[in-house]
Amino acid sequence: MSSNHSHELLPPVSRRRTFLLPGSLIVLAIAAVGFYFQHQSAAPETQIRSAEGRHGHGDHDHDDHDAPTAVAIETVSQDDFPVYLNGLGTVTALRTVTVKPRVDGQLMKVAFTEGQMVKEGDLLAEIDPRAFQVQLQQAEGQLLRDEALLKNAELDHGRYQKLLEQDSISSQQTVTQEALVKQYQGGVEMDKAMVNNAKLQLSYTRLTAPTHGRVGLRQIDQGNIVHATDAGGLVVITQLQPITVIFTLPEDKVQPIIKRWRSNEPVSVFAYDRAGKNRLAEGKLLAVDNQIDPTTGTLKLKAQFDNSEHTLFANQFVNIKMHLDTLSGATLVSSAAIQHDSEGAFVYLVDKDKTVQMRRVTLGPTDDDKVVVLSNLAANETVVVEGIDRLKAGSQVDIAQKDGTAVAASPETQTSPQPRPEGKFRKRDRRS
Repeated sequence: MSSNHSHELLPPVSRRRTFLLPGSLIVLAIAAVGFYFQHQSAAPETQIRSAEGRHGHGDHDHDDHDAPTAVAIETVSQDDFPVYLNGLGTVTALRTVTVKPRVDGQLMKVAFTEGQMVKEGDLLAEIDPRAFQVQLQQAEGQLLRDEALLKNAELDHGRYQKLLEQDSISSQQTVTQEALVKQYQGGVEMDKAMVNNAKLQLSYTRLTAPTHGRVGLRQIDQGNIVHATDAGGLVVITQLQPITVIFTLPEDKVQPIIKRWRSNEPVSVFAYDRAGKNRLAEGKLLAVDNQIDPTTGTLKLKAQFDNSEHTLFANQFVNIKMHLDTLSGATLVSSAAIQHDSEGAFVYLVDKDKTVQMRRVTLGPTDDDKVVVLSNLAANETVVVEGIDRLKAGSQVDIAQKDGTAVAASPETQTSPQPRPEGKFRKRDRRS
């Protein structure tokens, strides 16, 4: 009874403290449980990321930096290197002739086939000659008539001379007869000219090739009336043998060209197709222009080609390679081995221990896929030509191909992709 009274007699503040203490403990317990489960769920993710770092990215970095990189290498060679100047040119025929009629008449015969080769003097076509044959006959008849009159006048003049010596006629009559003889002589000369003109007009009825070359497409069909004033003509003949190419070169190449030109040595010129891969013809330098084009800064040159295989056509676009000089014993590498950065050109050199070092080089002329190295590289050294993008100084390499021939992989790189059987190098897969 006393105890109950004691509880009832507690002050209000003490009772509030009694109820607050259990509530605080409950809140703290709930927070601790939540923190525990949150920590437990985050731990696996952290462990997974840690494992991925060890087994994923870590291995990839290790592979990139430590595992040998598969590369193709090439042995530096030494050989004579021809130096060429490259230009763009247009094929130009030495002669392009439009065959036109020189007299009027009906086209009676076409004696050529379109596209055929003809020689100078070959018959191409015939115009009706009958009207011109009649004119020739008239001129020849007039000539015979006047020659007869001349002969009679000369005989009379001879008789008058004898009579004059005998003082049987006056000198005036003799002089008059002499003038008549000269008059008939002039008439005969005019008649001869008329005969020759008639023969010339008659010859014009036969249209012949003025030059050798290839005929084009026929412009007029047989049976048409043609005129000497026709603009189109009968056909066009283009001379293809020999043929020339006019090409241009930059003005900074003028001095070596002029020096070689003045030496009077033949300069070889090669014509290639538009792609620059197939050689079409070989010729020689024929002429050099006397001025530089100020708008393009180029110099015009002309080369002549025999064109024996008919590979060049008028107005054809070609690539020109002119042989300027030959470097003896030049150091040569493939252009694929040459790399560039802000400091200039360099190559990756492979040492005996299969590590690479970067070496700066000075480059010379280039032709196709070969480059002349002027300094800091020697023959029989080896440079990387494929797989360069993953290299740096000191990198370890695994040689997959050497001088175009596949090389067996080393035991520690058996898992690396192997070269193709035909020896063509395949770059390693860079995916992690």
